[in-house]
Amino acid sequence: MYCENGTEMEFSAPPSLYGHPNMMTPEDAYVASINTCIHMMVLWAVKRFKIELVAFECEAYGEVEERVDKTSWFNKVTLKPQLKVKNTNEKTVLRALQLAQKYSTIADSVKSEIVMEPVIEIIQ
Repeated sequence: MYCENGTEMEFSAPPSLYGHPNMMTPEDAYVASINTCIHMMVLWAVKRFKIELVAFECEAYGEVEERVDKTSWFNKVTLKPQLKVKNTNEKTVLRALQLAQKYSTIADSVKSEIVMEPVIEIIQ
């Protein structure tokens, strides 16, 4: 697949659906697109709130629900951001995360529930 920005990526169906192992799947890309878009918006939000960001990483997991007709969909994507910040408080960081999700184009475009389970470390 060729992306608009010039990046080339190889995709496969999941191995359980006769795809190749160790390759990006459409399911991986779906969860990753939500995670990376919110990630970029977190960087915007901490700057807006003048939060000194020391470290940030985020794991993301998708929960697939199978319907009666054997089709499936992502009913939930859980993000587990881990932030290490300076000179702020937890309430401000949580507000920044809330705005990051609100203004994420991808997160705002999907019907999956998006749940954030942040771990915030404040250092002085």
